[in-house]
Amino acid sequence: MIEIREERSEDIPIIRKVNEMAFGQTMEADIVDRLRENCPGHLSLVALEAGRVVGHIFFSPVNLDVPGRVIEGMGLAPMAVMPDRQGHGIGSDLVRKGLDVLRERNCPFVIVLGHPDYYPRFGFEKASKYGITCQWENVPDEAFMVLILNWVAMEGARGVARYRDEFNEAL
Repeated sequence: MIEIREERSEDIPIIRKVNEMAFGQTMEADIVDRLRENCPGHLSLVALEAGRVVGHIFFSPVNLDVPGRVIEGMGLAPMAVMPDRQGHGIGSDLVRKGLDVLRERNCPFVIVLGHPDYYPRFGFEKASKYGITCQWENVPDEAFMVLILNWVAMEGARGVARYRDEFNEAL
């Protein structure tokens, strides 16, 4: 049975290990550490199996620059599951729980730069369909997606989605 809950301070070392093992490098773990330190308003969830952290998902604020205003939503990144537990629905559980929490918090939208065959199952669509573009050039159109959670807040919203600077530092 998988339990999903918000991260606790004692989870931080294993969250780093989960990200390093899932991605085979330290970049994503470094981003999570910097975001956790610098970014109020983030959402960090862990998946536990038999009391052991086996997955992690992180959401951080994203600004959508639209004419005359800025709309703050969230960006999903990264999401990681221990390699020996991948393919068991843990990532899907993390995404669903995270989106539920963000709906409760009245978040207007969530963006993700991810696999176009994975994220649509949660309702994500190509962001370009709504006139939303990524701040980074050369991002494949089909990989940059949005899930609109509040249609009223997003009415007429077209523009550039900007991640936190911690992501730029990793590129």
